[in-house]
Amino acid sequence: MASGLRRFVGSLSRRNLSTACANKQLIQQHDGGVGSGKSLNLYSAINQALHIALETDPRAYVFGEDVGFGGVFRCTTGLADRFGKSRVFNTPLCEQGIVGFAIGLAAMGNRAIAEIQFADYIFPAFDQIVNEAAKFRYRSGNQFNCGGPSCDSPGLTVRAPYGAVGHGGHYHSQSPEAFFCHVPGLKVVIPRSPRQAKGLLLSCIRDPNPVVFFEPKWLYRLSVEEVPEDDYMLPLSEAEVIREGSDITLVGWGAQLSIMEQACLDAEKISHEAPVTGGFGAEISASILERCFLRLEAPVARVCGLDTPFPLVFEPFYMPTKNKASCLESFKVPAQHCCMNLTAHGS
Repeated sequence: MASGLRRFVGSLSRRNLSTACANKQLIQQHDGGVGSGKSLNLYSAINQALHIALETDPRAYVFGEDVGFGGVFRCTTGLADRFGKSRVFNTPLCEQGIVGFAIGLAAMGNRAIAEIQFADYIFPAFDQIVNEAAKFRYRSGNQFNCGGPSCDSPGLTVRAPYGAVGHGGHYHSQSPEAFFCHVPGLKVVIPRSPRQAKGLLLSCIRDPNPVVFFEPKWLYRLSVEEVPEDDYMLPLSEAEVIREGSDITLVGWGAQLSIMEQACLDAEKISHEAPVTGGFGAEISASILERCFLRLEAPVARVCGLDTPFPLVFEPFYMPTKNKASCLESFKVPAQHCCMNLTAHGS
């Protein structure tokens, strides 16, 4: 199983997907870092990445609802004071307008970093992201774009807090990543920790393709680790093997990694918060079956949210948990397992 997984992960890394700029400081997922670091939570790591992006490129702009005073989750705190209100500014409450403006700004040679206050409200901008940003380069035969052929070209990044928070209910808890992973010309990136959040966000901002960057708001303050203070990037479109083993495989991304690390299962399982039907876990399951079928010792199982709107008082029943995952099998948990994080993925 482990050898088959390693080949599967390697094939993910070799897919024909452009990644971040080669002439920037690019480090691998398990490198010790590029310099001294300090303990940060996830929202502080995001804030640090935005400071670096604005400081290193005068063409970079950050905008969205309430970002001028720091935003709902404080990720943009201090940016307007340091870089001015002409580069960090509030927008009207109009998601399609925010993304439409971002596309135009990037097409004119700038780095647009747009914030959607909650991922639940990204749907009014769906047409702009899917039918404009993702197709901008293709429809012109590569004559114009809202990204660029290199890291020195303009770029478009749409940031949005996503996922459960414990009390968000229908409209502040959804995980819409599968909608966008289906779209050619668009990258979707979700970090699992502060160190990854900073490195991946800087890679997204400097990537020549439009990127949707979903931030797990559950981890904004809960996830804390040492983060290098330097300007560094992590590779996009690569899976990260967190722990190698020989018996089972756990696959997930974002906040679900902490759940998976608590659950030692005896069958190959994939975990995400979004509803099970049509979720990105189905795409991963299909890829595993296509490439590793003869090495599987049990069917692939998905531990996901339910096919219902995200509930409020019944959130504990909806969310994937280590207990829900463990109930799928009744066998004794093996001593070893392999845990894989699809931190960054795109189409």
